[in-house]
Amino acid sequence: MSSSIAIVGDRFMLPSVFAERITSACGNDIEIRMLEQPWPDEPMEHGYAGSKLDGLKEFMGDPDDVVDFIGNASMLVTHLAPISRSMLQRLPNLKFIAVSRGGPVNIDMQAARDHEVLVVNTPGRNASAVAEFTIGAILAETRLIRSGHESLRGREWRGDLYRADRTGRELSEMTVGIVGYGAIGTRVVKLLKAFGCRILVADPYVQLSAQDRNDGVEHVALPDLLARADVITLHARVTPETTGFIDRDAFARIRPGAFLINTARGPLVDYDALYDALSSGRVGGAMLDTFAVEPVPPDWPLLQLPNVTLTPHIAGASVRTVTFAADQAAEEVRRFLAGEPPLNPC
Repeated sequence: MSSSIAIVGDRFMLPSVFAERITSACGNDIEIRMLEQPWPDEPMEHGYAGSKLDGLKEFMGDPDDVVDFIGNASMLVTHLAPISRSMLQRLPNLKFIAVSRGGPVNIDMQAARDHEVLVVNTPGRNASAVAEFTIGAILAETRLIRSGHESLRGREWRGDLYRADRTGRELSEMTVGIVGYGAIGTRVVKLLKAFGCRILVADPYVQLSAQDRNDGVEHVALPDLLARADVITLHARVTPETTGFIDRDAFARIRPGAFLINTARGPLVDYDALYDALSSGRVGGAMLDTFAVEPVPPDWPLLQLPNVTLTPHIAGASVRTVTFAADQAAEEVRRFLAGEPPLNPC
């Protein structure tokens, strides 16, 4: 087998970091070529509203350019480069793809199986980063950090934020609901315990750990969580079942004045319904890091609301995310070359 690796990275997942980790894990006898894509300085394609490339989601790169770069390489390590069925038909030597993401949404997985190409990913690569960011997002809303910042930036001293009928609440007296109990959701639960809040988890496909049960975390149905939580934070994957599942019916169930945090994916939320819930005060505030369309349009109505904190999809962006994902990908390359089973096959 030819030990030739094509690395398609970008300005976050640096190809040089991939190459360094692969060389460290596998030695210097591997032919490595690198391509750096311009993301995040330039936006990627989002296929949630319809993809122009065989249904793939969240990818960057012209298919012809990607195929030309991969050439006769037997292995591909990438972050965002797309691999569709038509592309695989032009890459007969490709036998292995490592995607440095929690889910290989930029790869046509059925086509990869049909062409006997092994695809691995890097689950949990940014779980710690997103969990930490989520705690910051919750505090920004519940302790009026955003409100205080924006008032001072506008040269207004908001003394009323200290009034008992206006000021924030401590997490120790609140109930926080976590929707999704995967790699990120479980870390959010762990971090929240230090604040002494009541914790609810809604995820029909998993069970709580013994430690979480012993610590008083409750496993509840989503309608119960919506009705009881002062803060609702989303950590579910986008599936047909979860697309738009935080909709008008969900907002009607939400405890009045509750806060919504979304550091997962934009398509989970009906943003028209969220706008109405925020405008009416049904939802007290929201912190949104991800959107159905990225970048968001400059005339997007949610940009105009005073009770929303918005960030440009940076919850998972940390230096540790880069190095951790590169280490995982390098180990998968080593195992593939050594004929060992993969750790994280897709």
